Amino acid sequence: MKEPRARELLARERHRIETELPHHRGRSESSELSDVDQHMADDATNLYEDELDEGLVERLEGQLAAVERAERRLKAGTYGLSVESGEPIPDARLEAIPWAERTVEEQARLGG
Repeated sequence: MKEPRARELLARERHRIETELPHHRGRSESSELSDVDQHMADDATNLYEDELDEGLVERLEGQLAAVERAERRLKAGTYGLSVESGEPIPDARLEAIPWAERTVEEQARLGG
């Protein structure tokens, strides 16, 4: 993959992640209990939503870290090469997952 396209894809992903993160962080931090008694179902719904947001924040933070690693590989000239084997990662995979660190086969062996 050519460097300008890789930069564009990584910048787009960084922007997406950095836009979504505050939204999910803010919801769980701003969910305050009111003085009004809440029904148990409301408490369960709030707990579910908080846990969902925490999971999304964790996933987004992981993606952001992966984007940062990909940006470092781009700078070092190793972007698009598997961190495991050094084999080229197909452009189609990088288009779908710009921060991909391994080929599909290598990633499948890792269980993800």
